Amino acid sequence: MKINTKKSLGQNFIFDKNLLAKISKSIKSKSINSIIEIGPGLGTLTDFLYKKKYKQLILIEKDTRLIQTLKKRFNDTKVTILNIDALNFNYNTNSLRHSIIVGNLPFNVSVDLLYLWTKSNNWPPQHDKMILMFQKEVANRIMALPKNKSYGKLSVVIQSRYKIKKLIDVPASAFTPRPKVDAIILEFTPFNDFGLIDINKIDKVAKDAFSQRRKKIKNNMSNYLSEIKSLSISPDMRPEDLTVLEYCNIAKKI
Repeated sequence: MKINTKKSLGQNFIFDKNLLAKISKSIKSKSINSIIEIGPGLGTLTDFLYKKKYKQLILIEKDTRLIQTLKKRFNDTKVTILNIDALNFNYNTNSLRHSIIVGNLPFNVSVDLLYLWTKSNNWPPQHDKMILMFQKEVANRIMALPKNKSYGKLSVVIQSRYKIKKLIDVPASAFTPRPKVDAIILEFTPFNDFGLIDINKIDKVAKDAFSQRRKKIKNNMSNYLSEIKSLSISPDMRPEDLTVLEYCNIAKKI
């Protein structure tokens, strides 16, 4: 099926079977009850996911034009096809326990989706893992470590709740239509290593810290100076010098 992609939906399809097979291989479905695919498009990755072991496969596709094609290709009682915005789906129902979220995320909503999953009130979440594709610049920000120019609020918030592993580099040439940027596939595993801290407090502390990243934290984080000093963190440090754990410890005290 030939279809004109919608720029407003951030659509970029992948047809390279070798790449799709590599993505599928990274998904271990042995103990997975459900696979949730975000933006299946024409079902090219779905073809590979469909052959895996699971109790249910949920396809979330916002583009109404693609729904009938998906229903014809994956007409199975174990497959649920939803014509909704992925931002409006409830990922926290008990039926999704031990699920895995997979997706070539639309570039224009990828960060919004990631924040939605990370800021879940139920932690640990129902999903055991996420395998997601982001444009390279965003992926680098998600993975960035302290003292790196890409390290910022996004890095801190996401890394406070997920262990992140880089899986696959995806060149722009792999997409149709071809975007201006390359992409990276990341694996996210939820964890509680830093304790159950209010994620909104972590978000606020990181947002304040990186509001002017070149300034010292005694200027950007003046509201938290007593907490910072109680943790033996020098107020003369810059935002990119603090570790995720240090941001979490500050958030824990406010």
